[in-house]
Amino acid sequence: MSEPNRFSAAAWHRNAALYAAIRDMPFNAELMRGTLRIDRFRHYVVQDAKYLIGFGQALALAAAKADDPAGIEQFSRAASEAIVVERALHADYFRRFGIAPETVAATPQTPVCHHYLSFLVASGYREPLPIHAAALLPCFWVYREVGRHIFAAAAPQNPYRAWIDTYAGQDFSEAVDAMIATTDGLARNASPAVVEAMHGAFALAMRLEWMFWDSAYRLADWPC
Repeated sequence: MSEPNRFSAAAWHRNAALYAAIRDMPFNAELMRGTLRIDRFRHYVVQDAKYLIGFGQALALAAAKADDPAGIEQFSRAASEAIVVERALHADYFRRFGIAPETVAATPQTPVCHHYLSFLVASGYREPLPIHAAALLPCFWVYREVGRHIFAAAAPQNPYRAWIDTYAGQDFSEAVDAMIATTDGLARNASPAVVEAMHGAFALAMRLEWMFWDSAYRLADWPC
């Protein structure tokens, strides 16, 4: 983790209880044990596939806001990987669990998925890059920490092993470290007011991470 005087360390400390709630919530606890019901995972993976499209768009907006070649390259590469690499993981699960592409296409975004993506894309259009980066960071960081936690206790024959291995892997961890370092760099050059707004964006994204998994566990959909 980052040094104590950096934005990322302060943001994680402020939201430590929320991360613990995410880590220990029923969806992730049952996924770790391999007992998560298939319908709940299907709900999650379909919505996550839809989320990644919007997340890639939000990352592309960050690339457009970046004013240095390294930032443009980093955000552009992350946007590409969100679409190509992680969608390949979803395609594998679609085959395993008999989810037809037509079913995925015909399934609307749930309220939580829609809200999360609306927040991220609006952030990309409305906010300066430091705040937008802070909004994007929890999706990277929370997934790595949850993946590591689950990886440490999951049995090799866990039916969700491919998901676990992806988010506990070294390649993903390096991408997370790069995103943390970039966000910290942006915070160092930001005013106190912008840094506080970054904390607000980070905390809201953390709450939406919890809501996304909770929504899948409850098989939540639009009420009408």
